[in-house]
Amino acid sequence: MASTSVENKKRVESVKAGSNWIEKWNPEDEHFWENGGKRVARRNLVFSIFAEFLGFSVWQLFSIVGALLPFIGFGFNANQVFWLVAIPGLVGATMRFPYTFAVQKIGGRNWTIISVLLLLIPTLILGFAVMNPATPYWVFVVSAAAGGFGGGNFSSSMTNINYFFPNRRKGSALGINAAGGNIGVAIVQLLVPILTTIGFSIVAIGGSQTKTDPATNATSSVFMQNAAFFWVPLILISAVCAYFFMNSLHISQTLAREQALVLRRKHTWLMSWLYIGTFGSFIGYSASFPALITVQFPENIEYAGLAWLGPLVGSLARPFGGWLSDKVGGARVTFWTFVVMIAAVIGVLYFLGAGSFPGFLGMFLLLFMMTGIGNGSTYRMIPFIFRTERAREAEGGDEETQDRLVRQGLKEGATVLGFAGAIAAYGGFIIPRAYGSSIEATGGPQTALTAFIIFYVTCIAVTYWFYYRRNAEIPC
Repeated sequence: MASTSVENKKRVESVKAGSNWIEKWNPEDEHFWENGGKRVARRNLVFSIFAEFLGFSVWQLFSIVGALLPFIGFGFNANQVFWLVAIPGLVGATMRFPYTFAVQKIGGRNWTIISVLLLLIPTLILGFAVMNPATPYWVFVVSAAAGGFGGGNFSSSMTNINYFFPNRRKGSALGINAAGGNIGVAIVQLLVPILTTIGFSIVAIGGSQTKTDPATNATSSVFMQNAAFFWVPLILISAVCAYFFMNSLHISQTLAREQALVLRRKHTWLMSWLYIGTFGSFIGYSASFPALITVQFPENIEYAGLAWLGPLVGSLARPFGGWLSDKVGGARVTFWTFVVMIAAVIGVLYFLGAGSFPGFLGMFLLLFMMTGIGNGSTYRMIPFIFRTERAREAEGGDEETQDRLVRQGLKEGATVLGFAGAIAAYGGFIIPRAYGSSIEATGGPQTALTAFIIFYVTCIAVTYWFYYRRNAEIPC
């Protein structure tokens, strides 16, 4: 045993920043972890967060840019704006499936480099498109669709980081990783109004656009291309950092048939359903919040400048959700998260009816906070569930069988993290479209919000029956 620990130590200490594949990785070995493994894992976590942060930022560019386009001369109606907000969510969710498997095919470091460079496509298209008010709508649709590449980054990042950390630290590590990416939504919504009004083009390309305030008809000059071009150098820096400071793990290599196996697991679909309720809500509300504010409170478009507070609160709450779940159990946290989310949506409905923006904002901030906590708790549950299932199968088996099933549980958990993230990301499409359809049909978002409440009730039922009650199938 001692010789094994010494060998593990040597293997970890031989891993230098910039080396590609790590042959052996065993974070469950305490000696291995404390003598170099932790350092390597944290280094990969840092640069994974950087790339994921940029992915979320680019993914959600249209959440704020789309809401501003009608005020700078583009004659897009509310339904067209909600489509531009929704399209990145649709494409991003779909891209998460191949992104999840890409890590297990070519390695986390290699795929991080490729995926972050793909973000250059939507940023460059958008930057040039906004400079010409005659740019047709379909060009913005193409740019919005390409922005979906950023949505895929989350699944590949979470799948990759899951392998680096021991089971006892997965909740916190995955929560921090996800929060670092999620906060990109808040940052892009905060920075875009600032970047577009700084008075000059960041890349000295193109002139200004005229922004008109619908309440006063007052005009001002803005440089909307800055909202896109600002991210280009950061994308290039992230790719360079991934090349020099990240690693790929051979343990992450998974055959296609092993990946497909999770589709036959009941808990894959149950946890995907719950993750739609947490992350799907977070990304859907984040994408649509600025547009929803401008549509519901058109006399005060400056209120849209506060939309970034929602994603910020949700992002900061996510690590707390992971940490709390490590302490008291993911199912307990998830169950009460949905209860509070229902109360928050009821509050939103009340204050919409009262026409109170402070109350509306306060209830949405509570809702965002709970989505963040739920994001952390559900992602804590997934590795635990699949590890427990395979451990039960291994009971009574020989040492080789037990080791094989434990490793299978690790791989299945990592695959489901990516798969559930992909399914849930469709919330970034569903929620904006639900708002758009509800507003078009009834004049307001109340019908959509009521449907969300009904969905959260089903999430409470699933959590309670399978994971939270006294005799639950897998209490966690």
